[in-house]
Amino acid sequence: MTVSLPVEGACMCGQVKLRVSAPPIITMACHCKGCQKLSASAYSLTAMVPAAAFEVEGETQIGALHGANPYHYCPNCLNWLYTGLSGAPFVNVRPTMFDVPAWSTPFIESYVTEKLPWATTSARHSFAKFPEPDQYGSLMAEYATWSGTS
Repeated sequence: MTVSLPVEGACMCGQVKLRVSAPPIITMACHCKGCQKLSASAYSLTAMVPAAAFEVEGETQIGALHGANPYHYCPNCLNWLYTGLSGAPFVNVRPTMFDVPAWSTPFIESYVTEKLPWATTSARHSFAKFPEPDQYGSLMAEYATWSGTS
């Protein structure tokens, strides 16, 4: 799917705006208990985007876990917007903040060991926890072909 970049999105109230100027590296659904609580759903959705291609307009507040990988929220409507990963060259954005349905389609799903029994996704790959570090290169290459961003 071809998407005209940059793509702009916003939280529910529009106070915090997000801009992504490169396609996702990979998309995923996480079934861990933490993501179930954070999203009040069966899983959270993530689009991993290059940090250099991600911009935020407006102030965010840290919520959920306060550590090396902060969870950023809108201080007004409290939407979970993105997770910053300390030292990583990418950011995990909540893809539903953008009007690009393909970015919300999970290519991989993680923590299937904790998923709710009825929860299913269309993900092409499933992992008990997260993929091993040496698997990401081939998964990202396959995602680029699958998503049409290569």
